Amino acid sequence: MDEAEFLASYDPRAYPPVAVTVDVVAFTIRQDELTVLLVRRACPPSEGMWALPGGFVREWEDLATAAARELAEETGVATAHRRLHLEQLGTYGAPDRDPRMRVVSVAYLAFAPHLPDPVPGSDARVAAWTPVHEATDLAFDHATILADGLERARSKLEYTPLATKFVDDEFTVAELRGVYEIVWGEPLHAGNFHRKVLSVPGFVESTGGVTERGGARGGPRAKLYRAGDARLLHPALLMPSREETVR
Repeated sequence: MDEAEFLASYDPRAYPPVAVTVDVVAFTIRQDELTVLLVRRACPPSEGMWALPGGFVREWEDLATAAARELAEETGVATAHRRLHLEQLGTYGAPDRDPRMRVVSVAYLAFAPHLPDPVPGSDARVAAWTPVHEATDLAFDHATILADGLERARSKLEYTPLATKFVDDEFTVAELRGVYEIVWGEPLHAGNFHRKVLSVPGFVESTGGVTERGGARGGPRAKLYRAGDARLLHPALLMPSREETVR
């Protein structure tokens, strides 16, 4: 039997049906807190519960397109945002994760600074940026997906320049340190952090400019930097709580 004959006789109904969904863990920093985008479900299953934005993949869509569409439809947040970083996080396929049928979800991770207030739509009753530490009791297995997303974000800050996705095009080292402290949830020594950042080739580069004003207590104006061309940080910037165990 050649391939054409095989495909002509192939019956997909001989196998149990499986649906594919996408879920999006979208992070931004608001009022010095790491927040995640959540929606309150407007219909069963888990009606009224908070969940990550997402939904079923349509037959003609690839996965990234479906993730972008669901994010826009349920929350009004478009992936066309100039600074948005979107990457695949993982796949979740426990047999009982959805009571409707066997559903496999491909999760995506998104980051950007200054993401707008969400506008609920589609099957979302409410959409809101929620501090990560308050994002509990989520529908389906979304608490696990969120935890994995947070761990991915924290680890990527160690070995990639992802932190520059949370700040403006031009930023100070202090603003960059603030991103690390908020995402890691750990205080950092200002002088050590400044030295480490400037010692990593390609991490940041000087714009030649300075801030319009000095710090809150006066003093010289801070130098401004932009993201460099590095894709990986070498040496990596390790979380203080991990430094001893790694070394």
